[in-house]
Amino acid sequence: MSLRKSKLDLLVRVRYSNPLPAPPCPPKLVDIPTNPLRYAQPTFINVVTNDTPLPMIVDAECGMPLDLGRWEYLWEENGNDDTLNPDPDNLPSLDPKDRLLLGDPSTYATPYTIPTTSGTSTPLPPHVPWLRKTEYLSREGVQRTSSSHESKQLLQPINVSHEAQLQTIEAGFAASTSLDLSTLSHPNKTGVTAIQSYDVLPDADIWANAYDLFRFNERPGERPIDTEDPRLDCAILRPMESDGDHFLAYYLTKEDADALEFKEERFALKSSEENRTTAFHFVRDYETVKIEQEVPNEFLLVLDNGDAGERGPGAYYKNIERKMTLKKKRMNQNDTYADKWQVVHISHVAMSSDELEERNEALAEVVDPLYLFSRDAEGEVDADGEVDIGGIEIGTEGDAEGDGGIMAEIF
Repeated sequence: MSLRKSKLDLLVRVRYSNPLPAPPCPPKLVDIPTNPLRYAQPTFINVVTNDTPLPMIVDAECGMPLDLGRWEYLWEENGNDDTLNPDPDNLPSLDPKDRLLLGDPSTYATPYTIPTTSGTSTPLPPHVPWLRKTEYLSREGVQRTSSSHESKQLLQPINVSHEAQLQTIEAGFAASTSLDLSTLSHPNKTGVTAIQSYDVLPDADIWANAYDLFRFNERPGERPIDTEDPRLDCAILRPMESDGDHFLAYYLTKEDADALEFKEERFALKSSEENRTTAFHFVRDYETVKIEQEVPNEFLLVLDNGDAGERGPGAYYKNIERKMTLKKKRMNQNDTYADKWQVVHISHVAMSSDELEERNEALAEVVDPLYLFSRDAEGEVDADGEVDIGGIEIGTEGDAEGDGGIMAEIF
């Protein structure tokens, strides 16, 4: 019995690395993200080409031999140097293939042509991307011809005189008045046509108000989704602050009857009347997740048939100022509130003179036809497009500088 221990050494050492790419299709029960299109890209073989040395044998003349024995002037004292230094007044004739190189490419209106011995010119083939199917080459030439024809039509001179502009505007009014609704079809539903048209006008009744769109991650209040809650459309959002953190406090009425009575009195009251107070109780706090300061494509739209007689039929709109997404704020026992209210009593009071003046100024934007001229005459807009409102300087970008309160911090 031999007690000799044999040691196994590594006989073959790995000297050349050969990394394998990911398989084109993932194995069973193993999800390997791969894109088969990456094998068709030129960059796929860059790693292989960078690691592969190219055998290059370069001679002393760097692959460009130059026979200096063809010029006798270099070796003879009184030789003729016309071949190396031609006379500028008597230049030798150029080869027809080289004459094209002396022209200015920007002066050619047609694609470059290669001169041939027969006198005819053969246009260069169009630019073809890599791995492009040949069956699309003829179609590409047709598309380029049509696009160039359209560009020539667009370059036609346009009459911008005052009379031409007036005619264009009048033609637009004529097209709107003589519009045939039967020719208008729905973009997605076939066979659906328009039966009535409305004039799109600003809603002067609510134009002086500012409207924001609030979106909750889950339904506010304590009731389930399948239960009707008439209190939600008259809730109150109050700005709050705690240790530098800004959020919104949410208030609702205790009973449905209080909310219904509050909404009924709100629509029935006049501007000079007052009503009883309604108690709104604190529900919970919400923090803002996302705030969109500019909402250019969403409006409040009311289709009015004119049955009430106060205004004509039309589609009356009002723009939305901001959009906010809210989520429930986590309650912390250590939070110190500046002024937290458990109950808010709401009642309708008459507007003051300053509030009426501010409302009339906002309403004049859609009521007064000379609104823009009056603003320029009063000098409210300076050269930089900035407006001074209530001690806060607001520029054309919508930025505000000054003490905007808690709401300015939130929004």
